[in-house]
Amino acid sequence: MQEYLNANFFANQIRMRRSSYEGTFIIVEGRYDRLVYGNIFNEEKCDFTVSYGKEKAIDIIKILNKDNLDGVLAIVDADFSRLEENHESLLNVLLTDEHDLETMMIKSPAFDKLMKERGGEQKIQKFTQDIRNHLLKTGKNIGYLRWISLQNNLALKFEGLNYSKFVNNETLLIDDIIKFIKTVKDHSQKPNLDEINIKQKIEKLENNNHDLWQICCGHDLICILSIGLCKKWGSWDTNKVKPEDLERELRLAYEKDFFTTTELYQLIQHWENNNSPYKILYLDGNKTEIYQAVTNHVQQNSSNS
Repeated sequence: MQEYLNANFFANQIRMRRSSYEGTFIIVEGRYDRLVYGNIFNEEKCDFTVSYGKEKAIDIIKILNKDNLDGVLAIVDADFSRLEENHESLLNVLLTDEHDLETMMIKSPAFDKLMKERGGEQKIQKFTQDIRNHLLKTGKNIGYLRWISLQNNLALKFEGLNYSKFVNNETLLIDDIIKFIKTVKDHSQKPNLDEINIKQKIEKLENNNHDLWQICCGHDLICILSIGLCKKWGSWDTNKVKPEDLERELRLAYEKDFFTTTELYQLIQHWENNNSPYKILYLDGNKTEIYQAVTNHVQQNSSNS
């Protein structure tokens, strides 16, 4: 029900809580983001608001910025923002390093942990290619079509898309771009969409040599991975490697130490330094704060004896 509430509602909720809560308010797009960041951030220092959408998260920040409300930060998916010339920058809106949070985790060692659990060792060795690069190679056309849809207000529907209709389960590539476009066209109920024109737009974007980590959507990569784990990279039944299960396992495999190597981590540190006393992170990862508390306790006992 909350997904239907507007930005003003969430902004008012945060305003009312500010007088009684001294910690940081963090706004994230969705429940998945909240679960991931909840495992990384010091929840004793911050409180999460799920906005149910990137634009709404940014709108909440803009409303609260007008009120000069301190200690509020939004963390949203980059999507295509870094590739758009008209990208709006706000000091208290931070972006994921890659296209989205899932893509960021796929780039991390969490993906290797997932593949050790889910992949067939001999099949992966036989494949010879880097699996991440192969996922990007396949996922880029889906990413480009998503971008074209946004740029041209096509309102194409990707949710609930059957990837097995256009991803070859032997090569794990999109062999027929027109077939892929037509699948999305039919799924979106857009009978007037010109497949040839869209194909030309995709090819034009491909020629720009974009960073594919900024182009590819993490959910698309996970859906391609689920097909690969059934035959090429594993021997699972399709019901045992559903995308939602793989997304959950990837989230659980993502460790605090992996996050400390990201640019987003550094940006949060910078935000903390400029917004004292508000905190989000554990001191020096996940152990220093505990160590400091123990040290203070020992010193206090020593002074009392």
